Amino acid sequence: MSRVVPTYHQRVAQEKRALIVTAATALFLELGYDRTSLARIAERSGVSRATLFKQFPSKAVLFDAIVTESWSTADEEDPPPAGNVVDGLSAIGRRYAELLSRPQMTDLFRIVIAELSRFPELAHAQFSHGKMPYFESVRSYLLAEHEAGTVRVEDVDLAATQFLGMISNYVFWPTLLVPGWEVSAERVAQVVDEAVRTIAARYAATGPEASTDD
Repeated sequence: MSRVVPTYHQRVAQEKRALIVTAATALFLELGYDRTSLARIAERSGVSRATLFKQFPSKAVLFDAIVTESWSTADEEDPPPAGNVVDGLSAIGRRYAELLSRPQMTDLFRIVIAELSRFPELAHAQFSHGKMPYFESVRSYLLAEHEAGTVRVEDVDLAATQFLGMISNYVFWPTLLVPGWEVSAERVAQVVDEAVRTIAARYAATGPEASTDD
């Protein structure tokens, strides 16, 4: 049986990990990925080099952690159960808008864009460890709704892209280009609601296409 780590040590390790990730993100933005060393990150975060190397033996591993944590949700719950597409998409849409509104998400994309020509592997990490897993969860949900008969979605990839795109195009992408761009909580809720209504109407199981034979 593996040894159970005391809660206190778990908390200390988590706190140090958070300090390291925060310091690394800030330094990658300030100095660039290439010019930021693990030693400098340890110094900025206030942890020993041994502690940092134990958790993150390389910058690539550390960047993967930044991506994973940027895309993580507090509850890490699975997609909603099928049966009510409006309620399900509303929950997914609110979660997605919350993720995109985090400062660390904007920071992550800026790092990837700035270093894309020299370190394309960062973009690959961002896509494969962050965006794609989230996209797959939305895709799986829509497929479950289709199989349950609540909607008729023949191309779940396209439908998931449409839904997430309607939210990100208003909530997130302008933050990378427009200084001071802010969206109120009320406006975010409206954007999500309209995206849900659009998808629910387009793929309604009772619509004209529902009676079309495959």
